[in-house]
Amino acid sequence: MELLAPAGNTENFIAAMEAGADAVYVGAPGFNARNLARDLRLEEIFAMVRYCHEHGKKIYLAANSLVREKDLPDTLKTLSLLEAMETDGLIVQDLGLVQLITDFFPSIPLHASTLLSANNSLALQGFQDMGFERAVLARELTLKEIQSLCHSSTIEIEVFVHGAMCFSYSGLCLFSSFLGGKSGLRGKCVQPCRRHYTWSKQKGPSAGRGKKKTAKSMKAPSGKGQYVFSMNDLSALAAVPELKKAGVASLKIEGRLRSAHYVSSIVQAYRLVMDASPDTFPSVLEEAEELSRRAMGRKTSSGYFFSPQPVDAITPFHSGNMGDFLGRLGAVKPYQGRLYARLTVKEPLACGDRLRLHAEPSGERLSFTLKELRQNNIERASVEIGAKVQILVPEWEYLRDAQRIDVFRVDVKKEGDAGFSLTKSIRACGAELAERRLQLETHVREIMQVVLPKYEAEEGLPQKTERRGLHKGYANKGGKIKLPLESWLRVDHAKTVFSKLPFNPDRYLLPVTKTNLTQTGQLKRYLGKRSRDLIWCLPPVIFEGELHKIRKQIQLLIRSGFRSFQLGHISQVVFFERERVFLSCDYTVSLLNSQAVRMVKHGGIEAAQLSIESDKGIISDIVRRVRQGHGTIRLGITAYGAPALFTARLDSDHFEYNKTLKSPKDEQFVIVKKENVTATVPLRPFSLLPYLHELKAAGLQYIVIDLSNMAPGRKEMEELASRLSGKGNVSKLPTFNYLGELE
Repeated sequence: MELLAPAGNTENFIAAMEAGADAVYVGAPGFNARNLARDLRLEEIFAMVRYCHEHGKKIYLAANSLVREKDLPDTLKTLSLLEAMETDGLIVQDLGLVQLITDFFPSIPLHASTLLSANNSLALQGFQDMGFERAVLARELTLKEIQSLCHSSTIEIEVFVHGAMCFSYSGLCLFSSFLGGKSGLRGKCVQPCRRHYTWSKQKGPSAGRGKKKTAKSMKAPSGKGQYVFSMNDLSALAAVPELKKAGVASLKIEGRLRSAHYVSSIVQAYRLVMDASPDTFPSVLEEAEELSRRAMGRKTSSGYFFSPQPVDAITPFHSGNMGDFLGRLGAVKPYQGRLYARLTVKEPLACGDRLRLHAEPSGERLSFTLKELRQNNIERASVEIGAKVQILVPEWEYLRDAQRIDVFRVDVKKEGDAGFSLTKSIRACGAELAERRLQLETHVREIMQVVLPKYEAEEGLPQKTERRGLHKGYANKGGKIKLPLESWLRVDHAKTVFSKLPFNPDRYLLPVTKTNLTQTGQLKRYLGKRSRDLIWCLPPVIFEGELHKIRKQIQLLIRSGFRSFQLGHISQVVFFERERVFLSCDYTVSLLNSQAVRMVKHGGIEAAQLSIESDKGIISDIVRRVRQGHGTIRLGITAYGAPALFTARLDSDHFEYNKTLKSPKDEQFVIVKKENVTATVPLRPFSLLPYLHELKAAGLQYIVIDLSNMAPGRKEMEELASRLSGKGNVSKLPTFNYLGELE
């Protein structure tokens, strides 16, 4: 079993090697899903590859960011060099990258990122069919589920055992992107899960959300704030023997953004327990846990390993910051043109330590290296616990605006250099890479001519945007609003299909749920010949124990005459290998470039929603490219709805369903209980309805109006009618990233 460590820089790489890691993973420059302060240069990565291969170690590259169409030229150049380096594996999320590697760089071993959300054996089978050699499992799985997947699959399995936990399933978090275009799927996450939220007495939409009994000891009165989504770090030291017994190929430590001290301590801890015999394991575990405590991470829990609903996953009344808590900042005063703040330290402190300030209620954070420390107005190199000191702090607007500022130490003063250096190797590798770039230029140019042919005509979205309403000729014709392009209506419950609607949808989207399946007979009678226009939607998350039930439900629907389905996860195409059905895919498949569209089309998908995160330019670029080379697939996008910004397994006692949750910036959300997950949705939907003519002009063939998560009643339907017709006094809604730019 392999011990796999993070290396966000050369210092951490050296720390991981010296601490006993079998392998490391680093971010591929330009498309890794961690927003590092500085990407590693290719020559640095090449030097690491050389070192690993000379010392019997392995190195994997994380290319796990979604790739925009305009990024493809640089991506092709980078992939050609990564193939030349002979890395041991490329960790990817983007289906477009999978397609490019399969077609043009087949010697690169493919690893499925945890962002591809492998929750069941169907996903593992699908990934293996795509050419993946290894899959990184979703972090939400229990030991029992992991054991089952190892026994039923032949693909190598990698499991996260330590480090940060996302509240949402990886690959299904839209929160950061929805707040301002900084996509977590592209390594730009602003971590809204770490913010302080406040419960309001205001009720959100209630249908399907249900009341939940909560433990009074955990539940805060309305108006009080909580760190509702801030997960404690994962620590699976105690689970290592069971993971080894299950047949897991690799234990992965999260932390490309962490310090060398952290990496060294955690790698040593896991090396100890992995090498321990059954007799020595209890005593070794104590030593390893002490090493983990000294690493200055967050408060830890065992995650989902021992329970699908761990009670200690979140500590809602604590911020969940990394590091040693040093105390709360006191008065901040200027002195000789610099700012000093009072602090009574709860841990030893030294100049050179790395500190982080955390401001409340905004949740903003600032990290800096402590350059000056004073006690009784005398400069000190270090102080002990309990000392009352003044620390030099940088200029920061929140020093004046925050109600309180907590101080954490996230790294210790560095003492000396690491045991070996990569400097000479980096210089030599840089020279060799320069030669290889020249040798590969012609090959890359030939690939680009195939993948990225020049547009025949510079057509796309018009520059002038229509900001309100539809053209008169499309409104209220025959009592119904006629839309300028094909419309698909998505709802949670079959009863909405039977209700009076302001427009005639071309297709209906309905989730495969127990309640909806009881309505199949009524739906067939109501829709008549239009039953073929009803598309049954599979969820993006299906647990292993649910696969048999879902298979039976699909077969029941097919026998009942329904032949249209929407996939929530790309692997679900395996359900329909021997069936003649119409398949589409949801935005959760995350199509952000033409090569990803090409891949799903080859998999039998006839209609595909582009990523819901797409901006105007991305839509235009993808549609033009797809229409050039493989234009038979129908392309659409969700144009209205309140999407799940977080999709989570956790159903915690401190959640208050059907109650408005406010961010520090007064953004409002509601936590929704679904069949097998919880979803956090915005109280106000987003809308591209004023821009339907633009979307049609760009070449999209359908839009989805998504009323799921919204409990639509008469009032909501009347408002939707006003928005579709452009008549009536309705408030302006956000447009997600459409009018901005996805970063």
